[in-house]
Amino acid sequence: MSDPIGIFDSGVGGLTVAREVFSHLPAEDVIYFGDVGRTPYGGRSQEIIQQFARQDIAFLTEHNVKAIVCACNTVSAVALAEIAAEIDLPIVGVIEPPARCAAGVTTGGRIGVIGTQATISSDAYARVLREINPQLKIFSKACPLFVPLAEEGYVDRPATRLIAEEYLAPMKEVAVDTLILGCTHYPLLEEVIREVMGPQVRLIGSGTEAARATTELLRDQQLSRDPGGKGQHRFYVSDVPEKFTQIATHFLGRKLDNVTRIDISRY
Repeated sequence: MSDPIGIFDSGVGGLTVAREVFSHLPAEDVIYFGDVGRTPYGGRSQEIIQQFARQDIAFLTEHNVKAIVCACNTVSAVALAEIAAEIDLPIVGVIEPPARCAAGVTTGGRIGVIGTQATISSDAYARVLREINPQLKIFSKACPLFVPLAEEGYVDRPATRLIAEEYLAPMKEVAVDTLILGCTHYPLLEEVIREVMGPQVRLIGSGTEAARATTELLRDQQLSRDPGGKGQHRFYVSDVPEKFTQIATHFLGRKLDNVTRIDISRY
C-alpha cells in the first residue's frame, strides 16, 4: 500500500522514533509532524493533551496516512487508548512496545524506567509492565536534564557524564538488569548511559521497539509497501522551522531542507 506512515510528537524528540522507522522501513513514505509551537505536552491537563493529539492526528489523516505512530510519551501515557478508539486507523505508541520487550528480555525481573517528570509521574510504563508480569520489580527515575543535553548535542561532554552518574546511581544501587529509555530524547545519550550502567544492563529504546511494532503491524494488516524503493520523508511543524531544523541534525544525523510550518489550530 503506497500511502504514507504518519508520525507525530510534541516536538523534536520523536525524530529518534522516526529515525528508527526510516531504518526498519526504508521503502515507506513518512510524514512527520512536530508540534513545537505547543511543546512540551507534559504538565498540561489530560483534556488539553487529548485535544492536541486529536489535532495532530487530524493533520496527518488529511495526508491519507495508512497508520500512525504516536512518538510522544505523554500522549502515549495519558491519551492514546481513548483516541485510538475514535479513529479508523492503526496506531502505535511508544510505551507498550518497549515495556513488552523489557518484560521479555529481563533476566532477573528488575526493570528500571527513566523518563521525563511527566512520564514518570504518569506511572504508565510501570502499569503496562505489571499487567504483563505482576512479579516484576520496577524502579522509576525522572531525568529531566537529559532532554536539553540531547537537544544541544551535549552527548559526549564531561558534564553530561556527571549528570548521568547522579541520575542513574539509584538504578545501579537496586541492580536493575534492564533499563527502559522512556523518553524519545534519551537514545542520543545511549552511549553515556551504557557506560554508566555497565554492559550487564540491557538498554531498551522506545523508538526501536515502536518501529518494530509498526513493521509488524503493517505486515499483519497487509499495509506494507513493496520493498526495494526508497521512501520520501516530509516534515511539518507548528512554529518557525529554523530551530527544529537545527536540532534535527543531532537527532537524524543529517540536515533537513524540507520542513514546512502549518497552522495546527485549524484542525
